Amino acid sequence: MTTSTTGLEPETQPRARQLTRSVHDRMLAGVAAGLADFLGIDVMIVRVILVVLTFVGGAAVPIYLACWLLIPEEGTDQSIAGAFVQSIQARS
Repeated sequence: MTTSTTGLEPETQPRARQLTRSVHDRMLAGVAAGLADFLGIDVMIVRVILVVLTFVGGAAVPIYLACWLLIPEEGTDQSIAGAFVQSIQARS
């Protein structure tokens, strides 16, 4: 008989949430929907925060672009930036 070190059976262990860009509830690149899903809040809250940050100093634009490059799309393991770095490393 095998026992788990956590005391929970493998089927009942909580699955670790992974931050991914959504492919279903997206308007542009799925960043806001992915962040909302990861944080467990409504997507409109994230979108309103991004709009407010855009008009108050423009901080949302580079944040959104960075998230688009660094957060992998739902169903994939690698981000756009990660795939780019890997392709460069494969060439050398």
